[in-house]
Amino acid sequence: MIKFFPETKIFLEIGPVQIAWYAVLIMTGAYLAYMVSLRNLKKVGYKEDDVESLFFGALLFGFLGARVWYVLFSELGAYLADPIRIFAIWEGGLAIQGGLIAGVAYGYVFTKKRNINFWQWADLIVPNIMIAQAIGRWGNFMNQEAYGNIVSESYYRLFPSWFKEMMFIAGEYRQPTFFFESVGNIIGWILIVFVLKRFSKVKRGDLTFAYMMWYGTIRFFIEGMRTDSLMFFGLRMAQIISILFVVIGVLGYLGFFKKWMNTPRKPVILFDFDGTLMDTESSIKQAFVAVFKKYKPDYTLSDEELQSFIGPTLHDSFAKYFDEDIIDELVDYYRKVNLELHPEFVKPMPHALEVLDELKAEGYRMGIVSNKARVAMNWPLDEFEMRQYFEVILGFGDFELVKPDPSGIDLALDQMSAGRDQLIYVGDTVSDMVAGARAGAFTIAYNFDTISNEDNLNGKPNRDIDDLRVILDILKEDHEWTRTMM
Repeated sequence: MIKFFPETKIFLEIGPVQIAWYAVLIMTGAYLAYMVSLRNLKKVGYKEDDVESLFFGALLFGFLGARVWYVLFSELGAYLADPIRIFAIWEGGLAIQGGLIAGVAYGYVFTKKRNINFWQWADLIVPNIMIAQAIGRWGNFMNQEAYGNIVSESYYRLFPSWFKEMMFIAGEYRQPTFFFESVGNIIGWILIVFVLKRFSKVKRGDLTFAYMMWYGTIRFFIEGMRTDSLMFFGLRMAQIISILFVVIGVLGYLGFFKKWMNTPRKPVILFDFDGTLMDTESSIKQAFVAVFKKYKPDYTLSDEELQSFIGPTLHDSFAKYFDEDIIDELVDYYRKVNLELHPEFVKPMPHALEVLDELKAEGYRMGIVSNKARVAMNWPLDEFEMRQYFEVILGFGDFELVKPDPSGIDLALDQMSAGRDQLIYVGDTVSDMVAGARAGAFTIAYNFDTISNEDNLNGKPNRDIDDLRVILDILKEDHEWTRTMM
């Protein structure tokens, strides 16, 4: 038989199995924190699989850490006398600070193994823990725990009756310290995510340190009001940890851990090929004209139509005008003609070699990710001796999905064993900018007769340039090289 709310502490009862409100609220809070964090991490190019792996591991270790912390600093002797009670978490008894320490420790090991920047992930996740904490505290309410000193009934004159009745514990009304902390966590989350992040120039790690300062301060004062604190040699354990949180948060925010947090690395710079490094526009247009002259001789391509062929794959371009069963033949003929036109029409973009020389001299790691077939890039790369600059060169057929999907950028990073926490993508079309943004890269749109102002707006690049030499000036800017510049 299924029963909802058979008693105050129980959410659902299915035969002999009971699901406590405590567990439901903690898991609800954790899930909401996960969803907000997932949204943040996907915005900067990370995959849901990575986020899920971290979440479930951190959640498991967080629960273990929270329980172990509670057992160690509550009634350790009683738990050792009846060890099975250690596993009875439905009775309550999770210490959030122990969970935080264990969960963060797991996250640190996880990110190091995955070649992920720990502090980038921490800033996008840790402040959201306050959502989980705020909701989880209502589990204490349902268990009638985490309360303060005795108060009079009039204390609750502005509260609803159901709230007042739940705070009548052991024959007395008690201060709702769980409620104070829940509200404090929500306020802290809003201040960090919507005020500090948006209205100040934060550095990587600042949001995490802000969380430590805020939560440490809130918990210190609220813990002083509680009557059920975990003690350590006569001191409230949560207050000791809160002081440590505040000290570490202040020192971190002021930059005392900058060296330990790794000084900013040079970004990996990935380039599109056509229209970015190599001026192939004339050869592309002439090859399309040749294809239409042979296969659709009565059709005259307009200048707008010829311009529309810059960027999309050959298949997508031909599919607008020809039946599917002939497209492979058209692509083969196009590539044959295009290669024949290379010596006459193809040349490096203005200042491309000059910029690549300087970037290489300054130690930047570089690669090419293009929708152009790699075989079609071979002649210009060899003719102008450009291979020397790049660790990876990827083209159509090397990755599963073409731009604007970020698959090619993801593959390049994998082959370079590089993280996406310092990444620039330079291209000349909207699909380049969208792919770069989806990969979490700092995007630079090169506007050289191929990207319109409207396209630039749609692609929303971080920077819009009309001279490749401007890249050298952009690299002097002081921020992280990601989409959000954090």
